[in-house]
Amino acid sequence: MVAVKLSVAATIRKPVLDGEGRSRLDDFGRYVAQCLPKYVQQVQVTTPEELHLMIAPEGVLPVMTFMKNHHNAQFASLSAITAVDVPSRRYRFEIIYMLLSLRFNTRVCVKTYTDELTPVDSVCGIYKAANWYEREVWDLYGVYFAHHPDLRRILTDYGFQGHPLRKDFPLTGYVEVRYDDERKRVVCEPLELAQESRSFDLSAPWEQFPNFRDTKAAQEICVKKPKSQEK
Repeated sequence: MVAVKLSVAATIRKPVLDGEGRSRLDDFGRYVAQCLPKYVQQVQVTTPEELHLMIAPEGVLPVMTFMKNHHNAQFASLSAITAVDVPSRRYRFEIIYMLLSLRFNTRVCVKTYTDELTPVDSVCGIYKAANWYEREVWDLYGVYFAHHPDLRRILTDYGFQGHPLRKDFPLTGYVEVRYDDERKRVVCEPLELAQESRSFDLSAPWEQFPNFRDTKAAQEICVKKPKSQEK
């Protein structure tokens, strides 16, 4: 069992990562990986003071349950859920869960991945705040969350086509909404503008393999795998 030093500082503070703070994050990352070796694929401490847990898609529910309810974690607050779209990857969508532990004054990012057709388990049964966050990701990226109680669009209009934060979505969209002075009402008409193709420069220092951060941009924590996995 890892003893986590309790911090009494404010939750929002200047991110300064000293040797002791990084050591605590390293220890906790290894501890989670040892408790959930089946699901945790990689653990990293990024700059500034932040721990990233990269997990397999089938591990969303057990990992999030562990992070919320385990005595040494107690990440009872889900701050946000977002996504990143990189079309060149096999699993183009990276799903990011941002967790906060008020008990230990620590933030952790849990990341997983999926494609256009494979659903991700909803965490609404674990975090009530996930309801609207998952609806936003579904609306803007098209990532389907299985067993969500009410997975409807939340930001775009009724009848909206496509998912606007996908990289292959046209910059101009598909329709134009404007006020027609002759009809004295708002009308929705198809666009007749040609959409230019876009190229994406993915050779950035934060490029990830195949779905996660490169070790050059973050310090990877060496996690000792069980003997059964080493074989």
